[in-house]
Amino acid sequence: MNAPAIVLLSGGLDSATVLAIAKQQGFLPYALSFSYGQRHSVELEAATRVAEQAGVARHIVADIDLRVFGGSALTDDIAVPKGRDEEQMAGEIPPTYVPGRNTIFLSFALAYAEVVGARDVFTGVNAVDYSGYPDCRPEYIDAYEAMANLATKSAIEGDGRIRVHAPLIDMTKAEIVRKGLELGVDYSLTSSCYDPSPEGVACGTCDTCVLRLKGFHEAGIADPVRYLAVPA
Repeated sequence: MNAPAIVLLSGGLDSATVLAIAKQQGFLPYALSFSYGQRHSVELEAATRVAEQAGVARHIVADIDLRVFGGSALTDDIAVPKGRDEEQMAGEIPPTYVPGRNTIFLSFALAYAEVVGARDVFTGVNAVDYSGYPDCRPEYIDAYEAMANLATKSAIEGDGRIRVHAPLIDMTKAEIVRKGLELGVDYSLTSSCYDPSPEGVACGTCDTCVLRLKGFHEAGIADPVRYLAVPA
């Protein structure tokens, strides 16, 4: 019987690829998404499509509200940056950073893992083609895993360590796209945009759209999702 694993699933390119990797490695995935007060529900619709296509054991959407804190363009009345180049993205932590988000999400995943008897948690964080978020770095993942093995009953009384897998952390977007296609990921089901239209069409100019389009271009593959605008 395949060992269970929790896979954080946002509905974007990276998390869909991580879900496929978890399956390739022989795990039975339990997908976990969040309705956290983000400015749109498009990504949750995408997560549902991806989970169904992948045939996960179960897909849970946890309902939390980070809008009570705000402080991010995704959870507050702050404009999403558009039209930035990679040098600008690397210059500072952008307003789309949601304070504490990955720590909160991983903590929910850790609780879910204990309930279903999983010792493995998968996340799609990436430290190469990304927007400079502090909770996407290898040292953060290492520190969180160390904490998880101090803070859980299963780690203290069980027969193995909790492992936090971040298989994309050192990969470029192009490498991620190639890996996903190799594993049969249908990227037309995904949504990565920070500011899509109500119909789910990606803007094409926010940081995550720019990085996603760059990845597909460098992989020599056309991105199958629709865009309102595609930068040159």
